[in-house]
Amino acid sequence: MNILILGANSDLAGCLATQFAKQGSCTLVLASRDMELLEKKAADLQIRTGVVCQARYFDALDYPSHSDFYQGLDPRPDGVIVAFGCLGNQKEAEQDFQKASHIFNTNFMGAVSILEIIAADFERRRQGFIIGISSVAGIRGRKSNYHYGASKAALTVFLSGLRNRLDPAGVSVLTVFPGFIHTKMTDGLGLPGLLTTRPEIVARRIHDAFRKKQDIVYTPGWWKWIMRVISLIPERVFKKLNL
Repeated sequence: MNILILGANSDLAGCLATQFAKQGSCTLVLASRDMELLEKKAADLQIRTGVVCQARYFDALDYPSHSDFYQGLDPRPDGVIVAFGCLGNQKEAEQDFQKASHIFNTNFMGAVSILEIIAADFERRRQGFIIGISSVAGIRGRKSNYHYGASKAALTVFLSGLRNRLDPAGVSVLTVFPGFIHTKMTDGLGLPGLLTTRPEIVARRIHDAFRKKQDIVYTPGWWKWIMRVISLIPERVFKKLNL
């Protein structure tokens, strides 16, 4: 099984690469922009696990390059994990449309661009799997991160549509809803300790959901119930909360 991980320099992607590599019987293609860091990670992973691991340059925002990037993969992947993303700064995004568009273009448009190419190939081959990293932030808009949340909400709907389209071809699509995770992206945000987990724990949960052929997974699992409660709060009450 050949697995492509897009955004492979992220902390969660690195843990997912390790999780899949531990199972053996696979090769990995790690794709991201920082090739110096990526090549070190690929070499380290190959030494630690014995799994063949390649590093490839990929820019989620360079949409015209996506087709050539995918066509250049040999062999073609049997599965893809979309782990790239941009948290951005909410206040800056409110005041600068370029900052806001960067969040949307990275989290949503970049995923749409590459995944439509991959989906067409998987559909033609009638095999494959897609794992997309969304966020619980996309379930309900909060003033503290509604640009990020809206971009992830769009990704969630897109992945749902892909799942509906690709299921008859035997292609699975797993949507992941992580909660707070200790990563480089969230460093310095002052996340609530009791609600924040480690990327390796999230990676194990995602891999378990993949093995069980689930469509959706919240990680940790209790986020499903937290978000269900939050979703039930009436708008007249929710808008007065400092979230």
